[in-house]
Amino acid sequence: MQLTQEQTNIVNSTGDIKINAVAGSGKTTTVIEYAKNQPKSCRILYIAFNKSVRLEADKKFREKGLTNVTVETAHSLAYKNTVFQHKYVVRHQGYKTYELVEMLQLTGSGEKLAEYVIANHINKFMAYFCNSDKAKVQELNYLDIVTDEKAQVFVTTFYDYIEAKTRLLLSKMNSSKIEITHDFYLKKFQLSKPILNYDYILFDEGQDASSTMLDIFLKQKATKVIVGDTHQQIYGWRYAVNSLEKVDFKTFNLSTSFRFSQDIANLSMEVLNWKTGLTDYEQFPIKGEGSTTKHTTKAVLARTNLGLLLQAIEYVTEKKMPQKIYFEGNINSYTYADEGASLYDVLNLDNGKYTYIKDKLIKKMSNLDELEEYVKKTEDIQLGLMIEIVRKYGNEIPSLIKKIKDQHVAHDEKEKAEMIFSTVHRSKGMEYDTVKIVNDFISEEKIEKSKKDQSKVNVDPSKIIEEINLLYVAVTRTKNIVHIPESLLPKDFPPSPYIHIELIDSKPDKKSQSTSKAKKQNDTIVKSYTAQESRLKPSKAHQSWTADLDKELLNMHNADATMTELICHFKRSSGSLRMRIDKLTWGDDL
Repeated sequence: MQLTQEQTNIVNSTGDIKINAVAGSGKTTTVIEYAKNQPKSCRILYIAFNKSVRLEADKKFREKGLTNVTVETAHSLAYKNTVFQHKYVVRHQGYKTYELVEMLQLTGSGEKLAEYVIANHINKFMAYFCNSDKAKVQELNYLDIVTDEKAQVFVTTFYDYIEAKTRLLLSKMNSSKIEITHDFYLKKFQLSKPILNYDYILFDEGQDASSTMLDIFLKQKATKVIVGDTHQQIYGWRYAVNSLEKVDFKTFNLSTSFRFSQDIANLSMEVLNWKTGLTDYEQFPIKGEGSTTKHTTKAVLARTNLGLLLQAIEYVTEKKMPQKIYFEGNINSYTYADEGASLYDVLNLDNGKYTYIKDKLIKKMSNLDELEEYVKKTEDIQLGLMIEIVRKYGNEIPSLIKKIKDQHVAHDEKEKAEMIFSTVHRSKGMEYDTVKIVNDFISEEKIEKSKKDQSKVNVDPSKIIEEINLLYVAVTRTKNIVHIPESLLPKDFPPSPYIHIELIDSKPDKKSQSTSKAKKQNDTIVKSYTAQESRLKPSKAHQSWTADLDKELLNMHNADATMTELICHFKRSSGSLRMRIDKLTWGDDL
């Protein structure tokens, strides 16, 4: 295999290093080659981000005959060294708000629902501590991560009580009086100051490591390699600290993506440029050398679970839903918030059907307005989105969800899906031929407004930066075409056959001439590309249409492929394609 000069430099390096790798730059291949270059007598530990990545990495190392490499996640290491030793029982789903109210006997000093708001903050405070490098809860100020003004007022009022109950909850876990969480046993492992007996430790997805993981890693005597992409840090809500920026190792870059074209690389860089003025951002050049023209895998990517569900509902209502679809992860999880409240619970609350509400927290609410007040005090974004969906679709929700589930294929039939639906977090590390981005990401306009408001209100730049990273990750999942809402397109971005701009308004009148930026740019793309087709691509205009090509053309047309996509794929002019589509659709009666 031919390595790039950047990859060769990494493989031949010595000492502790960090690798900043852009999306699709072959970092796993590079790390495997680095491991191969070390003496076979060396013991090497590769720390993967999650279980699915661990299994895939383990398979790749074995295929290369690297039997001296052990592949783990930070949690699997902690589990083996902590849970078994103390005979803990692990609670896989964490504790719900109402469970903490009962377990810790919380009270709210007479303020309505205050005990549930307190429980919500205790859960977050516990997670904040367990993902930190601190030894005691008292060493942290929980208010540092509370940004909403109403939430800050509430937490300030009850701070001592919230901190004391957080410590009580951790104490109950430590003494095995209650089941422990995954965060807890990782924290316990870190506090035990473990020694990992390896010569080399390779830490993948370092940008999403918590302070707990980073502390364990840095205290080892082994030669250390941390790998990741600074701009793919999207787990700040899980208290990731972008460890790449916190590690003072010799830096190597992997700046060439073999996944996508230079046009997509340019779009990615323009999105990242939004960070200017929010942090000490220096543009990182990305070179795109991907060249696929396939349209086999198509994905819809959203910022949030419920934003994705909302998009799927819109597909159903517009009768555009493909016959076979697949949701990354369990499809049922998209109708639930992290703490267990379901979309149906919120709908039943809106209808006053309290006996049908299963979640105890939602059952305590009198109406949606009261639930909204709870959301403001807890910063619970997922519940807020549920309220929006219920207010928009009301009692149509059950039938719409049923239609979506009826067209969903099983996990082992994922390859049969005509469209894959996923959140950015679930699509991390994946790639698709074509990506459609849902309009629930941050935009350049919102960022500019936030910059202006920084002097007036409490704006957290780190949260805005993470929102930019989310859009960057979404854009870089594509291998070929990206469909992006015009509101998310960087200002003055030039036309490209690989970037299709989606209108975000209601359906335009076919008789009227839209003057939107999206229509103008898409028309320019088609015209300029068609005019230069013979120069840019080998023309197939004189080749006969075959039955297979006709079938492929109809399939893409029926799947709402744009003219730009058809031109790129079939290497024929727009006029030729339109005539063929009309003939296949209407026959010879035209």
